Amino acid sequence: MRVLIAEDDFGSRKLLQNILAEYGDCDVAVDGEEAIEAFKIAWKEQKPYELVCMDIMMPKVNGQEALKAIRDYERDSGIKPSEEAKVIMTTVLDDPKNVIDALYKGGASAYVVKPINKEKFLKEIHELGLL
Repeated sequence: MRVLIAEDDFGSRKLLQNILAEYGDCDVAVDGEEAIEAFKIAWKEQKPYELVCMDIMMPKVNGQEALKAIRDYERDSGIKPSEEAKVIMTTVLDDPKNVIDALYKGGASAYVVKPINKEKFLKEIHELGLL
């Protein structure tokens, strides 16, 4: 499995890398702008990410905007819905507006509130059919 971790906080980034490293190759982006670029490059190289873990609060481009850009890219590139990346939004924000924006407006696959619990996180990935 190819994974893109888009997270501006070093500790959170390392935690996600440690959890996911045994399941596949993990690349990291420190902001939404970098995440969008990495996502596009992966498709151009025909090595797309199957999982994107995206923080909502990031500099330059936030996670909600980056998610929209990723979904727009997939749609504009003719990528079938069954081939779209699974996107898990990771955040300290658990208010209903952010959850609705991520899942229903943005097309996120799942929403996980920090601090991340390894067992719950892996269960979420398993439910998405990636483990």
